[in-house]
Amino acid sequence: MRGLTLALVSGAIGGALAGCGASAPPSDTGVVTTSSAPRSHTSAVTTAGNGPADPAKPAPALPRLVRVGPTAYGTALSDRRGFALYRFTHDTKAASTCYGACATAWPPYLVARRLARGSAFGGLVGTIRRPDGRLQVTYAGHPLYHYVGDLRPGQVLCQGVTQFGGGWYVVAPSGRLIR
Repeated sequence: MRGLTLALVSGAIGGALAGCGASAPPSDTGVVTTSSAPRSHTSAVTTAGNGPADPAKPAPALPRLVRVGPTAYGTALSDRRGFALYRFTHDTKAASTCYGACATAWPPYLVARRLARGSAFGGLVGTIRRPDGRLQVTYAGHPLYHYVGDLRPGQVLCQGVTQFGGGWYVVAPSGRLIR
């Protein structure tokens, strides 16, 4: 049974890679680093309950869960490591429809705790609870995903494809799909 499960997962990933026209990863293994200095178009997203104990003390530095950065398709959302974030057109607002083989090829962007309401991108960043209990990051109410074939920050290998019943697109800071 274990061999069958591995074969199914491998087949789903291989099928997803083949569907996007992705090939073997490029030989460039350099690490891309980004400045830790805040930019006017990025902001930190805090998790509930992480505020300072003493209002006179500044809040601890928390990672930015959603950033904005350049891709081959224009300025798009990325995670805290710089990896592109995608939206799935088959999803409904505030509900994911990507599970099983779909979630293997397009892993949901998950966090450990619900995000505090507030400041990030004018309140556009949030979370939804998946049926398995895990929390998925949303932007403008829509669930966000990674693509398993994107191996480097800023890389977008599966833009505009139709898989698992819908299209996959990187997301502009406005929340619109980049087509």
